[in-house]
Amino acid sequence: MKTLAEASEGADFDDHHEQPGLPERPDFPLPYATPDATDLARRLTGLLGGTPVHEFADRGLDHGAFIPLMAMYPAADVPVVQLSMPSLDPGALLEFGTRLRPLREEGILVLGSGFMTHSFAVFRRPELAAETTAFDEWAVDALARGDADALTDYRDKAPGAAVAHPTADHFVPLLLTVGAADDPGSAVSAIDRMVMGNSTRSVRLT
Repeated sequence: MKTLAEASEGADFDDHHEQPGLPERPDFPLPYATPDATDLARRLTGLLGGTPVHEFADRGLDHGAFIPLMAMYPAADVPVVQLSMPSLDPGALLEFGTRLRPLREEGILVLGSGFMTHSFAVFRRPELAAETTAFDEWAVDALARGDADALTDYRDKAPGAAVAHPTADHFVPLLLTVGAADDPGSAVSAIDRMVMGNSTRSVRLT
């Protein structure tokens, strides 16, 4: 299990826009340079006292960070600290999220970026959309009940989990945000859309 968190902050991000195997996007509005966040990075490091944090002052924002931020804050006028997940273990990330809760009480947004379902198989076999839809509906129900235990055990409890998430990385950021929430049962869907058989659902928690 990876135990080292990595934090990136600063005003002059060299954004990581390209993904292996995907074409370049010349229409992307580059760059996405956010204001200096040195103070926020120090605050975050203090909250994570028991977890080693390696800071990268000049690392760019990952596509998982700048894509939602570009939609939410197109003017790039919000300071951003990008934090890598120290683990892919759902339970560990749920606990990790609780340590970020004080940031929310200070009006700081905790954003977990992923996909409610992330299946390449459904591109090739559209009939598998029944599996991703079942997973999405299960996750919505678990969130409505604030059932963090079910969410952390999604591999065994969620229908279609093997198809919807062959790897954990696009789902488990949700556990971090659930942990950071004051009310795990407060999830409201801000985006509810299926695209090419995958759910791009986005939820907001308080």
